[in-house]
Amino acid sequence: MKKLLSAVAVPPTLASAAHAQNVAVVNGKAIPTSRLDAAVASVIARNPAAANITADQKAELRKNISEQLIKQEVLAQQAQKEGLENSAAYKSAIELARQGVLVNLLVEDFAKKNKPTAAETKAEYDRVVAMNQGGGKEYKSRHILVDDEKQAKDLIAQLNKGAKFDALAKKFSKDPGSGAQGGDLGWADPAGYVPEFSAALKGLEKGKMTQTPVKSSFGYHIIKLDDIREAQKPQIPPYDEVKDRIEQQMLSQKIQAFETSLREKASVK
Repeated sequence: MKKLLSAVAVPPTLASAAHAQNVAVVNGKAIPTSRLDAAVASVIARNPAAANITADQKAELRKNISEQLIKQEVLAQQAQKEGLENSAAYKSAIELARQGVLVNLLVEDFAKKNKPTAAETKAEYDRVVAMNQGGGKEYKSRHILVDDEKQAKDLIAQLNKGAKFDALAKKFSKDPGSGAQGGDLGWADPAGYVPEFSAALKGLEKGKMTQTPVKSSFGYHIIKLDDIREAQKPQIPPYDEVKDRIEQQMLSQKIQAFETSLREKASVK
């Protein structure tokens, strides 16, 4: 009997290797180390300061996340025992999660393939410098950006009936930066905006807004002109100090234009 047991026993080296591949085995189900690695990488990606933590701090982080993964596995197994995988809520949540993962992967893939080149980034910097050499006018404006022309027309109708521009911007604008500020874009030279937006803005009287949606590569804009003043020449930092920020802004614009293009091409009934 002892010889038989010895023959089927797992060699210590194999047992150690199996353990190294897993964070833990919960009720017979393994939690792979790759899942822990991905979770740790995600935490560090969301918190740039975490990239500089010490080895001891990283070990503590891995320990804490390991415990979270074990707890999740225990709870997930209990949920399975109770048949919650068959519930409508579970299936709906899984579908939303699936779409979210696919969207994130699509955006990441697009960003890798469409990263602005050094030449494009420098050209954008030079354009901004040339645009801010002094003279001309600055416009203080606000806008509401939506994907659909019909929605834009409906919002214009509401504004003409007395609705507050800032309230509608906060509720409906898809521009995350200005939307939260009631659509406020601050003071700027119109040349800094896309041509369609710039032309519409310069055609407005102070205090007025566009009465038809302004279409650009980002979607449909409702633009309001708050004020005009003589341009003030800004202090522009050296290229090397702002090139990363310019690259990120250009990439964000490309992604937004990509999303808008797909939305316009989609058949929605």
